[in-house]
Amino acid sequence: SNTDGTITSQVSANTDYGFSIVTWTGTSANATIGHGLNTAPKFIILKRRDSSSTGMYVYHSAVSPAKTLYLYGDTAAETYAAAYNNTAATSSLFSVGSAAATNSGDMLAYCRSEVSGYSKFGSYTGNGSSTGPVVTTGFKVRWLLVKRTDSTGNWVILDTERNTTSSLSKSLYADTNDAEYTPGQVWAEALSDGFQP
Repeated sequence: SNTDGTITSQVSANTDYGFSIVTWTGTSANATIGHGLNTAPKFIILKRRDSSSTGMYVYHSAVSPAKTLYLYGDTAAETYAAAYNNTAATSSLFSVGSAAATNSGDMLAYCRSEVSGYSKFGSYTGNGSSTGPVVTTGFKVRWLLVKRTDSTGNWVILDTERNTTSSLSKSLYADTNDAEYTPGQVWAEALSDGFQP
């Protein structure tokens, strides 16, 4: 039981790997929720468990807390201040607003914070070239989730397990039920300290 926020939450956390699972009963009003990590989560997936009328919402620290992303769709980041009460996550709390999808009924959140040498959450600006910008993570990327935020675009999952070389061409879309996709081109190159789209 975590009483750090204005709503008591139930938390299972592993601070070594920067991951917590949080549940609470939503109030449909602005509130804070304790997440059990020692650092601010950079990536949070929220889901109302007792309703099929809302999909999974995504908070990302590289996107304004006045906006949200939807794991179930390919839309751009959308202004929706009621989702996270226009408030960035802190080392002990994340905020939810009055939105039914983020704070009403039986709620669930998967919170991820960065762990040096293990995980990194951020953003980059693409250059529209077949040789994109180098993105430094500080470690060899094994799993990558990419989403365009300023326009429509799928949530693309790449990994080094399905691709036997550093050229990541086999992809899965998190927001569709499509089979694995190999576009005949390389999505990204896995580097020793990051990746290059």
